[in-house]
Amino acid sequence: MKMLKYLLLIGPIIVCAQSTPPAFVTDSLEIYVQRALKDWQLPGCAVAIIKEGQIVLTRGYGFRDLEQHLPVDEHSLFMIASNSKAVTGLCLAKLEQEKKLTLNDKVQKWLPSFKLYDPNASALVTIKDVVSHRIGFETFQGDFCHWATNTSREDVIRRMGLIKPVYNFRDKWGYCNAGYVVAGEIIKKASGLNWEDYIQETFFKPMGMSETKSLSRDFEQTPNHCSPYTVYLNKVVKLAVPQIDNLAPAASICSSVSDWAKWVKMILDKGQWNGQQILPEAAINQTMTPVSIRGNFKPPFNTGHFSMYGIGWDIVEYCGRKVVSHTGGADGFVTSVSLIPEERLGIIVFTNSDANAFYQALKWEITDAYLDKPYRNYSGVYLKNNLKALQKDRDWHQAVRDSVSKAGDTPIPIRKYEGVYQNKVYGEVVLKTEGKNLRMTMQHHPNQSALLEYLGADRFLCTYTNPTLGIKVFPFVVKKNKVKSFTLACADFVEFTNYEFIKKH
Repeated sequence: MKMLKYLLLIGPIIVCAQSTPPAFVTDSLEIYVQRALKDWQLPGCAVAIIKEGQIVLTRGYGFRDLEQHLPVDEHSLFMIASNSKAVTGLCLAKLEQEKKLTLNDKVQKWLPSFKLYDPNASALVTIKDVVSHRIGFETFQGDFCHWATNTSREDVIRRMGLIKPVYNFRDKWGYCNAGYVVAGEIIKKASGLNWEDYIQETFFKPMGMSETKSLSRDFEQTPNHCSPYTVYLNKVVKLAVPQIDNLAPAASICSSVSDWAKWVKMILDKGQWNGQQILPEAAINQTMTPVSIRGNFKPPFNTGHFSMYGIGWDIVEYCGRKVVSHTGGADGFVTSVSLIPEERLGIIVFTNSDANAFYQALKWEITDAYLDKPYRNYSGVYLKNNLKALQKDRDWHQAVRDSVSKAGDTPIPIRKYEGVYQNKVYGEVVLKTEGKNLRMTMQHHPNQSALLEYLGADRFLCTYTNPTLGIKVFPFVVKKNKVKSFTLACADFVEFTNYEFIKKH
């Protein structure tokens, strides 16, 4: 596609007198980011660096809205998605320090009706289990039912008892957004405030974080918010802002790098902000203590060994340092927040496209610069791998499109595929004919649908109207000229596991 012209908006830079930033930050950052905006077809991004108790840099680049050429600045709001989890984890740790709960409390102590698929797990599961991702779910399992749907938080928690986990209880780490919804309800019980009110009253208001919103519903109401984008079928396209307040304690916070730099600085300063103790230091340490084992950590260039998960934080060993971080991904946004406590270093990278790995590349580039490691051009390395993956996707898509064009008519009349199909976890979807194809509407995705085109061998190619859900192949089961069921899949960005839908009528 024709490359867009990108503008640079330079926000304020505060150079810390006690510690001069490395040359990469002072001399090369602007060029590096501007090049990446073009290479990644990335509309915009924002960066903040915190070092030695000072906010060294807050800066915006590119556009928050391509169509209107509105620039990103340090006050532009991004959806930070799963970076919300660290906030929820710190809420729990603070309440524990106040003797209002313990992380080893059984979930059923606070939510007596809570159930997992396995009754034994239901009785044993603790608060710590649900926020350290060790309840047996595959990563993202269940998210198709919840993400940007019309379901409530109560629905999210109830469905956890209907989902058969891929793994055994506490056997393997599997990232579970729903677990943080459970945590949010426990915070409400223990504090007397809804999760969204608790974090505003306890943290954001005392720290003057007036730009930070607890809920996604407030995002578009702010005049300086970023529009979300992705790269879909080789084009940069604008997405609808996802409404994810049913997953709020896991994913709904929206903020600017200016505000989030305050949050990171407070954590690095052991819970203090302008002389006020916002968080007990012990609560911060608790969330940064490993709970779950993820596996080995192998960075592309420098040394690293172990990858763990605490409470709302990823924890790795990198070049002899403990790096505490998290990423966040929502429709049209990927973000990164990283801390190296012993270096008193914090790095924030927000982007308004979900089709980039630059948000991680820049994080490592800045990290290496402060650790006096050689420049590696992570963006170029990640981009090379990304382009290979994109080409593979294009080849696959061309192949299935060719199959659609050659498939001809379905072996039974297309109208026989029409009907209501049910999955016990999700609910219902409806298939209706649309010419020689099918149109799928979904009970809990009221503003979305999908086109199903016959692919041959009882398979249909599904193209969702929401690009985030992707393009997938649905196999159908047809017996004695009757359609029995089909298997639904969506993009890995949302969920890896599939759903079987049984035809009701």
